Amino acid sequence: MEIRIQPIGNEHSAAAIDLILNIQQKEFNVPITIDDQPDLLQIEAFYYQGGGAFWGAFHNDELVGTIALIRYADQEGAIRKMFVKKEFRGKEYGIAQQLLDILITYCRENGIRDLYLGTIAILEAALRFYEKNNFVRIEKTNLPDAFPLMSADNVFCHLNLDKQP
Repeated sequence: MEIRIQPIGNEHSAAAIDLILNIQQKEFNVPITIDDQPDLLQIEAFYYQGGGAFWGAFHNDELVGTIALIRYADQEGAIRKMFVKKEFRGKEYGIAQQLLDILITYCRENGIRDLYLGTIAILEAALRFYEKNNFVRIEKTNLPDAFPLMSADNVFCHLNLDKQP
């Protein structure tokens, strides 16, 4: 199966919204709407202008995965919008790993040394994935002051890229 990962912008907003809201609302029953995530309507302004990025994973021409980076400080970034369509999850596809690897490579190339993320406890497989990739759970009080909090998040992780191979 061929998966193509590329930076995406506003031209993919509708597909990203469809993918992400389906996973959040239908699969995990997270009470979140597009109104809670206006960044998805303005991907370029929200992610790229500050030095971050937004990538999409495509199978044929279908968007099947996303990951985004908010660069909120000179050497710090926040991972957002890490979602892979249910039918494309797992080690046999490796889409989540490819997306994370591309984001980490981008961070190294652009001087970002610390990555943070927030998620919700119900997303246990996602938390195991991050921990397998050397992210460490931290308390909310240990987040940098400038970290862009999402109201639904209740679990937080950190990865220092200087300490990674």
